[in-house]
Amino acid sequence: MRLALLLGLLPIQAHAWTFTPGLICRLSHETPNAKIELTYDPAKPLYSVTVSRASPLPNVDPFTMRFIGPAGRVISTNRHTFNDDSTAVTAQDSGFGNVLDGLQFNDTAQAILGTTTITFPLNGAAEPTAEFRKCEVTAGA
Repeated sequence: MRLALLLGLLPIQAHAWTFTPGLICRLSHETPNAKIELTYDPAKPLYSVTVSRASPLPNVDPFTMRFIGPAGRVISTNRHTFNDDSTAVTAQDSGFGNVLDGLQFNDTAQAILGTTTITFPLNGAAEPTAEFRKCEVTAGA
């Protein structure tokens, strides 16, 4: 009984949006079902978004991101790649304003491949996304 009470008092690990500065900046979020990670390499400059999960994703065109909320939008690309076991899909581009606006100013993001939709809640994403936008090459790097 005491053990159950003590375990109940331990903090539960929250899955939060996190920004990690560095030579390549990262913005990531993980749910029990999937992970989304954006990177920005200001030296190139090149942005990427990768959505991954434990089971394979359908290898289809297009890869679509839908943002639901006050600044809703839908963006698609057929210039995406999959990792070797198709558990992750990545899209890259030199500009990501639409993706960042979608993450920062909406309530929900959805990654869509064919009939597969992976949903990411955007509560708590605005501030880390704003920090991610400021990513720059560190002097002397």
